[in-house]
Amino acid sequence: MKDKKLLENGAEQKQYSLNDDRRVKVLSPGMLVFKRFIRNRLAVTGMIILIFMFLFSFLGGIISPYKEDQMFYRMDIQKKDYAAVTFNTEFRYTIADADKFPALAQADTILAIKNGTEKYEYKGLHYTLVKVNDDYYKIMIGNDVIALAHRYLINDAEAIVSDYSFDYTYAALDAFHSGAGSFKDGDKTMTIDGDGIVYGADGKEVAYISRYIAKAAMPDVFLSREFKNELINHIESLPVGSKSSELSYKTTGEDGSETEITYFFELDAIKNQWLVKQNTATRIYDTYSGPSWEHPLGTDGHGMDMLTRLMYGGRVSLIIGFIVVIIETSIGMVLGGISGYFGGWVDNLLMRIVDIFYCIPSTPLLITLGAAMDAMHVDPMIRMLFLMLLLGFFGWPGVARLVRGQILSLREQEFMTATEACGLSVRRRIFKHLLPNVIPQIIVTATMGLGSTILIEATLSFLGLGVRFPFASWGNIINDVNDTHVLTNYWFVWIPAGVLLLATVLAFNIVGDGLRDAFDPKMKR
Repeated sequence: MKDKKLLENGAEQKQYSLNDDRRVKVLSPGMLVFKRFIRNRLAVTGMIILIFMFLFSFLGGIISPYKEDQMFYRMDIQKKDYAAVTFNTEFRYTIADADKFPALAQADTILAIKNGTEKYEYKGLHYTLVKVNDDYYKIMIGNDVIALAHRYLINDAEAIVSDYSFDYTYAALDAFHSGAGSFKDGDKTMTIDGDGIVYGADGKEVAYISRYIAKAAMPDVFLSREFKNELINHIESLPVGSKSSELSYKTTGEDGSETEITYFFELDAIKNQWLVKQNTATRIYDTYSGPSWEHPLGTDGHGMDMLTRLMYGGRVSLIIGFIVVIIETSIGMVLGGISGYFGGWVDNLLMRIVDIFYCIPSTPLLITLGAAMDAMHVDPMIRMLFLMLLLGFFGWPGVARLVRGQILSLREQEFMTATEACGLSVRRRIFKHLLPNVIPQIIVTATMGLGSTILIEATLSFLGLGVRFPFASWGNIINDVNDTHVLTNYWFVWIPAGVLLLATVLAFNIVGDGLRDAFDPKMKR
């Protein structure tokens, strides 16, 4: 045979033998699938999106300067409760002998005051009600004063003291209303002026009588008598019907410098109480902070960096998707392979089990189990493991039916007859020869199922029944949309997570379609 052949146009063509290294190489089946896949531009685009999502979620979380559950704070000026001023309208009892003036007798006393009755009886005890004025009554049995009914409070100069003795209260109230100017406290002589201020023997103010209760909101704050008078005088000067007001009060520091502080008054009509608030620099969570250099996508409702949460959230969503698909694919391949190979009663039994699983309302059951785990306060990590196991356990019937159908058509072919003739075990026939031929269809189904699994996880997390705080997933990030204020004002909290979720699920579906076309030998692309 000649080495060269003269063509009709005069050109020469080289001839190669079959053992020549320069002969045309035949592509392997895997390479053929790969070439068909990369010819599909849409599928390649989906693969690029998935690669980006994996790098964003797994590599991004590593290089991020923040942690998944790291909270950020800011200083903010807030109106915080500083004091409360209450005008007492209820009668209070100061009792000398509790056995002679029980609770039901106290109720009868209120009725007697309302009805203007001077004498009343309770369980054989005869009471006499002596009116000093509308706000002060004495309750007597015979000639003995056993209790006082009054709307006044005796406040210590430094704090409110509620355990003044009966004798002290009786003497102080009598001196205040009679204008006596002094009263005895044991062997001490106390003086009292017309404003109800009580002075000790050294002339120092020790207490005061008032219908107002002015006390600090915090136990470590001391309200001076002068400041209390300012609060009370300001309240009394307000027009009837006022519900809010402001008071500027100057204080002198230890160095003699004056500081003017503005106090804000708000009326609590139910408690008949004025709440006094003060602007205070407060360290609070940096919630819903807008995008900035430190936080490119802002912060969420817990003061956490949104970009970092999205990275870790993608990691959780992708891991859950892959583990669930691995679980359901493994169970489905084993049971589907056994069912398709043996047929008969084995096939009938396994397919009825599949039918039972199809009848189980998996979504309501998952919601119920999620609510039960909420009630039991299950650890978030354990909860996430349960979620993956349950989703995988309920998802295998579809894979089992697919594998069964493929194996029913494959087991009658010649290569299976050859394995039987060679004496291979049933296990080797199923797992070494049948199931590998179903792998292409399984890959396509698993790829497209990943998107569905991620959507299911996102739905459960959005409902508060899936992945829980402090772990992030794209679903529980979007859960903030439940608040209308967040939905309308803080787009950076939920739109990025929604876009990533949409892009990932769409990319998985596109790649699944591309793989299906690539594995089909009849495709001419």
